[in-house]
Amino acid sequence: MTEYRKVTLNLDSLERPNILVRKPRRVFLIEPAYKVKYPPLGLMKISTSHKQQGDEVVFYKGTNVELREQKWDTIYITTMFTYQWNITINTIKFYQRNKANTNIKVGGILASLLHEDVEKETGITPHFGLWEEVDRLAPDYKLCEGIYNYHTNDASIGYMTRGCIWHCPYCAVPRLEPEYVPYISLEKQVDPDKKDLLLLDNNILASSEFPRIVQEIKKYGFYKDAKFKGRLRYVDFNQGVDARLLTEEKMKLLSELAIKPLRIAFDHIELKKVYIEKIRLAHKFGIKHLSNFILFNYNDTPEDFYERLRINIELNEELGLSIFSFPMRFIPLDARDRKHVDNPHWTAQQLRGIQCILHATHGVVGPKRPFFEKAFGKDAGEFKHIIEQPEDHIFHREKMKQYRTKTES
Repeated sequence: MTEYRKVTLNLDSLERPNILVRKPRRVFLIEPAYKVKYPPLGLMKISTSHKQQGDEVVFYKGTNVELREQKWDTIYITTMFTYQWNITINTIKFYQRNKANTNIKVGGILASLLHEDVEKETGITPHFGLWEEVDRLAPDYKLCEGIYNYHTNDASIGYMTRGCIWHCPYCAVPRLEPEYVPYISLEKQVDPDKKDLLLLDNNILASSEFPRIVQEIKKYGFYKDAKFKGRLRYVDFNQGVDARLLTEEKMKLLSELAIKPLRIAFDHIELKKVYIEKIRLAHKFGIKHLSNFILFNYNDTPEDFYERLRINIELNEELGLSIFSFPMRFIPLDARDRKHVDNPHWTAQQLRGIQCILHATHGVVGPKRPFFEKAFGKDAGEFKHIIEQPEDHIFHREKMKQYRTKTES
């Protein structure tokens, strides 16, 4: 028979542990003063991490002498595109001038792709790729309020996957996010006070969990025709979806969301058949607002580029859709500026000509034929003639000067 004995524990007799309370740190988060549409998501998550520890966090975009001369326990500087090299390096060196602030950390896309160059130039060894333990935290959406006019002030921003199954040589994703993660919950990423949802997944359709992803997006209130305080909500898979993986079942699931626009990449002319099929499939499921990314100056020709733009104009007219195109000039992953010309099919003059046209259209090719033909020509031959003209001839065409596009972006 088991014997139980009553024991009285005297807590006062126990030795108390020596508990050390960490002093709150002063943390300075910096984004260089380059132009961007979206706020620095990495810094927003770092802010969350430090605020959870009781630290003081300050964010600034650009350079500020008064802030530089203060004493900070840690300074974080984010980086974006490699062609923003000069402004980024100058920003890092600016804050290094206060020798008292020795703990400066640099991360982000440029810092990862050009990490040896950054270290050689600044003496700082950058963080490479994702910071895993921070990446899963909720963004601090209040961090950037009133600092800079980002285009996503009313949207929650996040990821439901990471990485990509392809290894396209012109893309940085395989290097920055080498492992494909098929599912990340929205739970910590959605701000209940924001109307829209912006997802930055590189290839969400590659996920075996895609039906689950759609159901979770709907659960958080972003289903078709959903409203927030009387206004329609929108979901934007901002990096685009992969036409090669866009089955009828997946298109049906997408049509159940408050998606606007549906972005589909059209990076090379070999995708013409599958791209057209998927646009027709979107029309079948009632998705009318679409957008696409048009990569040029990689392995294409000016004729290829023009045809991809023209295809969208024809589909708009045939199906009654609204497809906006976003041409994106290829820039190597180690380029420090946007002047790259290394395609035998393109000349520097032609590439500059395209930039002149896109300057007038704010980077967007709209859905209407009259302006498209005025801006880009009625056929590939006329297009090549236009982009080979001096800049003044391109800029001062009357119709283009008057054009003001209204985009969904």
